[in-house]
Amino acid sequence: MRTLAPQVLGTLARRWGDFDAAEDAVQEAIITAAERWSAGGIPDRPRGWLLQTASRRMVDQWRSDAARREREVRVALAPPDGAAVHEDDTLTVLFLCCHPLLTPATAVALTLRAVGGLSTAEVARAFLVPEATMAQRISRAKAKIAGEPFRPPSPDEHPDRLRSVLRVLYLMFNEGYASSAGESLTRVELSEEAIRIARLLHASDASSPEAAGLLALMLLTDARRPARTDASGDLVPLAAQDRSLWDVDRIAEGTALLDAAIAHGVVGEYQLQAAIAALHDQAASAEATDWSQIHALYELLERVTGSPVVRLNRAVAASMLDGPAAGLAVLDGMDPTLPRIDQLRAHLHERAGEVDLALAHYRRAAGRATSTTERRHLDAQVARLTREQDPGQE
Repeated sequence: MRTLAPQVLGTLARRWGDFDAAEDAVQEAIITAAERWSAGGIPDRPRGWLLQTASRRMVDQWRSDAARREREVRVALAPPDGAAVHEDDTLTVLFLCCHPLLTPATAVALTLRAVGGLSTAEVARAFLVPEATMAQRISRAKAKIAGEPFRPPSPDEHPDRLRSVLRVLYLMFNEGYASSAGESLTRVELSEEAIRIARLLHASDASSPEAAGLLALMLLTDARRPARTDASGDLVPLAAQDRSLWDVDRIAEGTALLDAAIAHGVVGEYQLQAAIAALHDQAASAEATDWSQIHALYELLERVTGSPVVRLNRAVAASMLDGPAAGLAVLDGMDPTLPRIDQLRAHLHERAGEVDLALAHYRRAAGRATSTTERRHLDAQVARLTREQDPGQE
């Protein structure tokens, strides 16, 4: 149903010219399908079944509308669009959901519902907000793009719109892989849905090296997920992970995608990030990692993006190459409120033997942590250093 939902939505939106109503009708059709297919089995033509059911929902709704006559006449007089029934409009729906008019967070929510086929309740659970709050967010998003034409972006629009789509999928994956809030470190449904949609995008636009690069980055990063927490659900840092638990199939697929993308000769930020992830995945241990190449890639990535997050990661690479003082030098002058900066400073000060400074930064990082798993990990570091500093102290 998640595969068929955006196809049916695209057909209805193009045929009837009302994305908002079509999206609501598809969601109702999916709910009906979930009930009926569970009891009676999947029909021979599930796409046609969903299309017919959603169409009936739209007609029923519009018949109760004061403008039903005008709409029905317009649709009745329109020439038949036989190709619409068979054409896959998933990408058109995706580009519309990731429209630049929407904020990234809103675009992620709308994409999960319209392209991912998740119900409003499921999207709300993924974002840890009440269902009513998410319903309002999605309604406002649909209202913002209500006047936008339902068509693929023109050749002139395509580069900017593709960047928006890639950014939304990147944010969706990151929130799933490293949750910014809540009890769990990961939200698997978000990262898996981002990977699924990225596959669709790459399959439909194989000539885009950045679409391939983003998919490669997701696969190479997600390959480590089985080793990121221990049996108690506590965070395991990369250097301490059991690499035998990493998903070798995803590493192989991601590496092949990355090699093909780089062969195009135009390297972008997602390919650079994927190249860094590949170096980590291919190393037998943290000590065997090619930190020199990783540092060089982060330097290039920082020039491309100007991102402070990239600079934080470059500081890690610098510290692995030339010691903790080199990493701390990279952090000089950076915004002290940046996420992860206190945690990184604490780690580098500890490596430098400056325990008091490490403790101060670990405590500050724990106080600012929004993820329960991350806070628990940081509290454990404070407790460990405190015991080492004063063995008689609890």
